[in-house]
Amino acid sequence: MQEIDDTIIPGSVYLVDVQEKSTVIHAGKDSSIVLSPTPSNDVNDPLNWSRRRKMVQMVCVMIYAFAIGIGTTVLYSILQPIANDTGIPLSTLNAGTGYILGWGALINQPLALTFGKRGIYLLSVLGNTAMCLLTPYIKTEGQWIASKIVQGYLCTPVESLCEVSVADVFFAHERGTYIGIYTLFLFGSNYFAPMIAGFIYDGQGWHWVMYWAAIINFGSLIVLFFFMEETNFTRTSSEASEGIDFSSSDDKDERNSSSSPSVPGELAGIPKIFYQRLKLFNGRYASNKMLFTMAYRPVLLLRFPVVFWAGFQYGTCLVWYNVLNATCSLILSGSPYNFRASFVGLAYVGPLIGMLIGTCYSGWVGDRFAVRYARRTHGIREPEDRLWLMVASLLLCPASLILWGIGASKGIHWSGLVIGMGMISCSTGIGSSLSIGYALDSYKDMSGEVMMAVILVRNTLSFAIGYGITPWLHMGYQNTFISAAFVGLAITMTFLIVIKWGRAGASQAGNGTGRT
Repeated sequence: MQEIDDTIIPGSVYLVDVQEKSTVIHAGKDSSIVLSPTPSNDVNDPLNWSRRRKMVQMVCVMIYAFAIGIGTTVLYSILQPIANDTGIPLSTLNAGTGYILGWGALINQPLALTFGKRGIYLLSVLGNTAMCLLTPYIKTEGQWIASKIVQGYLCTPVESLCEVSVADVFFAHERGTYIGIYTLFLFGSNYFAPMIAGFIYDGQGWHWVMYWAAIINFGSLIVLFFFMEETNFTRTSSEASEGIDFSSSDDKDERNSSSSPSVPGELAGIPKIFYQRLKLFNGRYASNKMLFTMAYRPVLLLRFPVVFWAGFQYGTCLVWYNVLNATCSLILSGSPYNFRASFVGLAYVGPLIGMLIGTCYSGWVGDRFAVRYARRTHGIREPEDRLWLMVASLLLCPASLILWGIGASKGIHWSGLVIGMGMISCSTGIGSSLSIGYALDSYKDMSGEVMMAVILVRNTLSFAIGYGITPWLHMGYQNTFISAAFVGLAITMTFLIVIKWGRAGASQAGNGTGRT
């Protein structure tokens, strides 16, 4: 990894060419937008791909996220039938789901960054297909736990690799939009799965719930095999080297681009033809030493405030998502609502709509906010600028938890609860997308390892809430969710601290540089 001068601020980029520099590369549709990172002159550089080719790649990422989400969450709404049929205690079934999407990224993420992401994606979907087919034949507690541990390892790329693939293909001014779309499909599939599972169970039994999940995954595997491409690419320059030089002054008015990359001429190299793109692994992108380094460095990155905060904020959003899932069936299937399984599933239309609104706001709107904000700050975009959008989550998070909890305790009309579910989901989408985007914007050149560190924090919180939610609910719905609302408010408010001191408190690991 490149050594960069200590006065350079990785993550702070010259995004809008208000200074009319002739040496920076501009976006085609908007001549004032600077392309960051600067694309190479290699025709096979993913940043140089055509718009259509990039869109196909993004669709493949969405298909992958959707398929893995279906395969890993479709069983949540049929755990009781599984317990009745197999004799495995419900507590064991719930504990097993906690092993899904665990710490497997420490192994498969370095493999993907070293040997190629395409092969890891394909093996992940193939493995998920196999685990879905295996589930109906599980008869013992040990088999259940073992299958979930294996499935958790196979499916972790959906949480840590997709974001890196987005950053491989898209520039800084458009990255947030596609991170938002990815988040929509990641969580959206988790909300969609219970909707279809209830109807499949009513019509065909719980075995076919898993068989249909396997069919969806296998169909996705075929599509991904022919259309998903490798996005690993070895660059001679880094996004950090294009950071802002603060050595001249602390005043924003005097910030300047630390480097003025030359506009490349005609693209060089020979484009890969179709059958070459179909290879499972298209090369080697890191040494053996770097492979092992990437396996442990994410743990070291947790020392750095930016990385830990992003993971903690993302994990907290997932906690509210898990709390919603843990209480939805209990509340809606009980008195006074008495919904049957398929109607409980339909209630997830609210979270789907909420997630769509939240990810559109944090993604599409967020990119345009970042550009407009940069125009006011002499063209400079800092990762913290986008976090101002967390103001919406600051209002939504406590309000949604209070509406859901107090509404359930008072027996309000079911439509009010569905609105509360949608608000929780909207807040989850905003917080997740913005925290992921903030981490990637801060350390784009270490995106793979940074996302591993973020996911470690996120999954640890998710695993912990699985054990803590039942004792918490003993307080009653009203008291539980009022306390949850204040906890959510306090955690969300930390974005104000990050905006003020995030740049000064962040440090880049592994190369001695800092955002200080």
